[in-house]
Amino acid sequence: MPSDLSRALANLPHGPSFRFVDELTALDPGREGGGIYRIRGSEHFLTGHFPGRPMMPGVILIEAIAQLGGVVAQTDPAIAPLSDLRLTAVRAARILGAAVPGETLEIHARVEGRMDGLVQIDGAVNVAGRLLASARITLSGNPI
Repeated sequence: MPSDLSRALANLPHGPSFRFVDELTALDPGREGGGIYRIRGSEHFLTGHFPGRPMMPGVILIEAIAQLGGVVAQTDPAIAPLSDLRLTAVRAARILGAAVPGETLEIHARVEGRMDGLVQIDGAVNVAGRLLASARITLSGNPI
């Protein structure tokens, strides 16, 4: 991964056990980006979702969109990063399929609008070109 993409991803505040973007594959700073997450099968939540037939929970697919959206929003060269950026709203969420260990999530997030400390994100998660989830989310933070 080129160093500018690595630096942008390093700003994600989540710890390793709750990070759902392994790598940025594209970044148009402040506008849109792409990333991937490889489902290893060792993730703790998979042991209970579901025993004997593990699959990525839909809410975590939405969280992956939020995390990538946060990375994209925080890289806008014309707008200072927001402190304490968090997911605060989910609209038009659709979970259309399941992802399982061994698959790679292809995540896309686009900033649709900003107002003060609010950022509107439109995103999707695919596996091998198959749409698994999409959502419009709002992130909020404090202007620095």
